[in-house]
Parts: sequence; C-alpha cells; structure tokens
Amino acid sequence: MTQPNGLKKAITTTQLWAIAVGMVISGEYFGWNYGWAVAGTIGFFWATLLVTVLYLAFIFSYTELTAAIPDAGGPFAYALRAFGPTGGFVAGFATLIDFLMAPPAIAAALGAYAHFLNPALPVLWVAVGSYVVFIGINLLGIRESANFSVIITFLSVAELLFFLVLVAPAYRTENVLAHNEEFGIGGIFAAIPFAIWFYLAIEGVAMVAEEVRDPNKTIPRGYLLSIATLVVLALATMLLCAGVGDWRQLSTIDYPLPETLAVALGRQNPWSKLFAGLGLFGLIASFHANTLGYSRQLFALARAGYLPRFLADVNTRFQTPHWSLIAGGLVGLAALFSGTTGQIITLSVIGALVMYISSLLSLFRLRQAEPDLPRPFQTPGYPFVPILALTLSVVCLLAIIWYNPTLSVLFFSLMLIAWSLFRWLVKPVVTA
Repeated sequence: MTQPNGLKKAITTTQLWAIAVGMVISGEYFGWNYGWAVAGTIGFFWATLLVTVLYLAFIFSYTELTAAIPDAGGPFAYALRAFGPTGGFVAGFATLIDFLMAPPAIAAALGAYAHFLNPALPVLWVAVGSYVVFIGINLLGIRESANFSVIITFLSVAELLFFLVLVAPAYRTENVLAHNEEFGIGGIFAAIPFAIWFYLAIEGVAMVAEEVRDPNKTIPRGYLLSIATLVVLALATMLLCAGVGDWRQLSTIDYPLPETLAVALGRQNPWSKLFAGLGLFGLIASFHANTLGYSRQLFALARAGYLPRFLADVNTRFQTPHWSLIAGGLVGLAALFSGTTGQIITLSVIGALVMYISSLLSLFRLRQAEPDLPRPFQTPGYPFVPILALTLSVVCLLAIIWYNPTLSVLFFSLMLIAWSLFRWLVKPVVTA
C-alpha cells in the first residue's frame, strides 16, 4: 500500500524490531569502550546503569507518541504539533544532528575493523565505500531495505551472543575491579556520552512509522522487544569485555570485541580470526538502519517546508526519498573527514538528548492540549515515568556540556545559525 506522499506501508513487527536493534547494535561493537578511558570500569558501569534507566523510561514514553502520531518526521512531527514551528525546528535540528552524525562514526569503525583484518585496506576509503553501498541499498525500496535489516540484524545479534559464550570462560571479576583508583565520581558524568552510545538511535524507529503496517500494534511491540534485547546485550558485553584481561588496552580502539577475543583465546585461534571478520555484521546493521533514519528525517523536514523542497522528492520507481539519502550522505562524509570517532559520537549524543527533551515535553503538552487524541499505547506510570526520563535527560545533557564545552558550543552555534536562516528564509507548512 502506498500513501499519498509516496511512502509505502510494508514494515512488520519483526522488521521493525530488526530496524530498531539494527540502528543501535553497533554501539555494542565499538564506541562505548571510550567510557573506560574517562571513568574506569566501575565508573562506567554506574554511568551505563543510569543511562539504561533513562532509556527504559524514555522508550515507554516515546512509544506513546510514535503510536499516536506515526509520521516520518518522528520527534519533529510531535514537537510541531505540540509547540508549533519553533518546537518543530528545535526537535528537527536535534534529530538531524543525532542521525547524520551516527553514520560517520559507524563508517569510521567499519574502516577500522576492515583495516584490522587487512592492514592494506585504508580506513577512510573503506568508510567512504560504505556510504556508497548502503545509500544504494536504501534507494531500492523500504521492503528490500527492511528485509536486509532483518537478515543482518539477526546475524549481528547471533554473532554477539556467540562472542559472549566464547569469552565467558575467561571472565575474572578481579579484572573488572582493577586499575580504577585514579577515577573519581566525575568520571561517571564524563562517560555518559559513551554509555548513551549503547542505546543511541533506537528512537529512529519513529522515522519509519509511516511505513509500518498496523502501527497501533506493530510500533509498541517493536519498541519494547528491541529495548529489551539491547539492555541484555549492552550489560553483558560491557561486563564480559572488562573481565577478560587488562581493560585499559581496549579503552581507545575502534575494535574492542575482536581484541577481547584475541586476549581470551589467543590471536592465532581460528575463532579469533573468524570473529574479526564477522564483527562487521553489527556495524553494517547500524550503518544501514541509520542511513534509513536520517533520510526519513530529511524527507519529513523538507515535506513540511523546513528544508529545500527537492529533499522531499520520492523516486517514482522505488518510492524512496533519493535526494535525502544522497544529501545526508554528503554531510556524513564531511563529518567523517573532519572529526575523530569520539567527537562525532559526542556531537550525535548532544543532538539525541536535545531531541529526547523536546519529545518528552511534547508528550506532556499533547496530553494537556489533545486529551482525545487516539493513543493505542499509553505510557505506564504517567506522569512519573516521563518525568524520570526528562530529569535524567537534562542531567545527562548538562554533564556532557560541562565535560565537552567546545563541541557543545559548536552544536548550539549551528542551531542558532540554522534558526536565523529558518526565520528569514523558510515558510514552513504547519500541519496538525
């Protein structure tokens, strides 16, 4: 079935779970380990627990919005409806930063994994090739893209579970507790961006909500199954990697899982070599799904008049927003060549937290302004659960600003510049 705007309703519960987990699962493969460098294993453990509570509370709240307003704009659509054009702008800008910055970080890790396997492969050019391949896959259509997500996500989850089984016998609690003397409580807050990386982008499911079959049932099921999957995988991966050897050797590299396996089994062990190649599955799953996410956000903003109209064009053959896919890829490539993985992750996280805050405020506003809006899923424990999510989001954002002032100034400066251009040049199409 095709909607008037050209997007096709084709996504099932299994496909939605695959897209949600696929968007996030690279966070289990790399990036989170940078948190050890600033907090140690104990401090990072507490940061991860704090962030896990945040995401559980947020997803229970966010699911209500996604099921009630299944729009490709996701947070942008909720804030636009709740607070008008200004609210829509803030949410849309933050979501764009979130989803445009995640793929270059993942692409850099793909390059690092490939270089780890074959030192003759250059990191940057493998990353560039990843953009070309996965933009191409996403151009082919949502059904094809979703089916690919199911295959690659199942492979990446199975691989991660197999990894946990292989390293579990080498786990030692004393390794987890060692070398933490130099870290204080401030490290917990400094590590928040890397703990968020475990779950970052699960909110991207909202961007494909228009393309979901039976959204009233499919969206809640997909969200709740995916967050449960990710919590288990994140906590297990973090603890087992920390317990295998000297975790400090893993705290500054883009391939912590293959390195953990090499420590546990030996570098010449066949499983170590095989996993290093298979480790690309998780990165591929997230890169593919986040490409899908950023393209739908660009499409929705352009359709509403916030961005140039051509970005809302839909390919007549494949019914995909082809210009949005290409434009977002160009922005990601610029970020890839200009920043380090840690910086790109932090910038993406700042965007995500601003978007979480705007979405939660939209939830409260819409409950008040539109009490009769059909809500197939209602937040359990309302208003306490969304208040908890909002409080933790604000705390995490303030902590990141404190420990990353330069990147924070960059983010908010870009927002101010974009807002000025928006006020002077753009006439948004406001829809309720």
